Amino acid sequence: MEVAALVALTLLLGALVILVALAVGKRKEEIKEESEQAAESSAEASAAKGPTSKKQKQEKQRSRKDKPAQHSFSHPLLAASLKGHSGNVTCLDFSSNGKYVASCADDRTVRIWSTKDFLEREHKCLRANVELDHATLVRFSPDSRAFITWLSNGDAIRIFKMIKKDDGTFSFKAASEDFPQKHKAAIVNIGIAETGKFIMSASTDTTILIWDLKGEVLASINTNQMTNSYAATSPCGRFVASCGFTPDVKVWEVCFGKGGEFREVTRAFDLKGHSAGVHAFAFSNDSHRMVTVSKDGTWKLWNTNVEYKKQQDPYLLRTVPCSSSDGSRVALSPDGRVVAISDGCNVAMFDATTGKLEEELRGVHSEEITDIRFDINSRFLVCSGDKAIRVFHNAPGYRAAIRDMQDMLKKAQNEAMKQRLQQQIKEAQSALDTVLAAATE
Repeated sequence: MEVAALVALTLLLGALVILVALAVGKRKEEIKEESEQAAESSAEASAAKGPTSKKQKQEKQRSRKDKPAQHSFSHPLLAASLKGHSGNVTCLDFSSNGKYVASCADDRTVRIWSTKDFLEREHKCLRANVELDHATLVRFSPDSRAFITWLSNGDAIRIFKMIKKDDGTFSFKAASEDFPQKHKAAIVNIGIAETGKFIMSASTDTTILIWDLKGEVLASINTNQMTNSYAATSPCGRFVASCGFTPDVKVWEVCFGKGGEFREVTRAFDLKGHSAGVHAFAFSNDSHRMVTVSKDGTWKLWNTNVEYKKQQDPYLLRTVPCSSSDGSRVALSPDGRVVAISDGCNVAMFDATTGKLEEELRGVHSEEITDIRFDINSRFLVCSGDKAIRVFHNAPGYRAAIRDMQDMLKKAQNEAMKQRLQQQIKEAQSALDTVLAAATE
């Protein structure tokens, strides 16, 4: 009995051992399978994660590339880059006293810069906010105590007064009412006569309006040029002119009586000679010269110091080949010695007397140049196109002035005149040497 019980116990223990062994073996296989599955899952996850991480990295790099890189520009004649606007600058204007340059941009501000800071390390400016709109054009009043703007959304002229504060800076106050909306097409330019007697606005649909300073329309001109590409008032304050699809520039005189009352707008003269539409034009400071740039691939210089009332026509002085495109702008230095023409993002500077190409400024802005102007002393050329305003030394102007004075010196017979010219030549050469020396540093 005992032997039978012992055998049964032995068999039971043996069965338990076998069952444990089988269970342990099965668990080992399960663990192995789990480990293999985990490894496979890990490998799959790694494989999936690898491309995703790479994709994320590529997207991150792409997003960095998509950010507009700040346009960098350098040139030996670059005097300054005025930076302050957060939007693209659309228009520039110098005050008649030469102290300030105004700029407007699509950041809803007009900024007033001091010209005496052009050569300084810092360029401070005063800001005028354009409420609920932004200005596309800006022009100083003749007394430099106000400026007018063209409102992009309001399609009207707004006047801002510049109120001088005790510290010498200005505050700005917009007029209580804007001019009434009269134009039915996009505006190409506005201007104020230097006499202070009228304001001009011109639109692409061949319309030019002459306003008084209170916002009343004095006259409406139909240019009959199919489209207007540009219009402006002359620095002398007598004329308004326009150009467009037709190959000529038309000039009118805005006439006032002895008592200052408006009388009429009368046709003065035309500039005829281009074989294609005219992009833009500019006057010299005394209005005795005009320069035009055309789709025919040339710029022309004209003598406009004529008595048109006696049927005397302006006469062509020079025709020079150049690069230009739709939107090109032209500037004539106030002394009439240098012509500057924009073509896309580039600027070319020519000697007005010889027609020689003096300087080529390439890639000045990251976008098409919107405005180009000389300061009233012909020392600097400024232009806009992106958020910065570039200021260049007018080295071609210095060289032309020296040449002109040397020619005068050869003809001078008076000893006092000779000494004065020699001194002026010395000063101009010194100024040019300073500019060129700074350019090589």
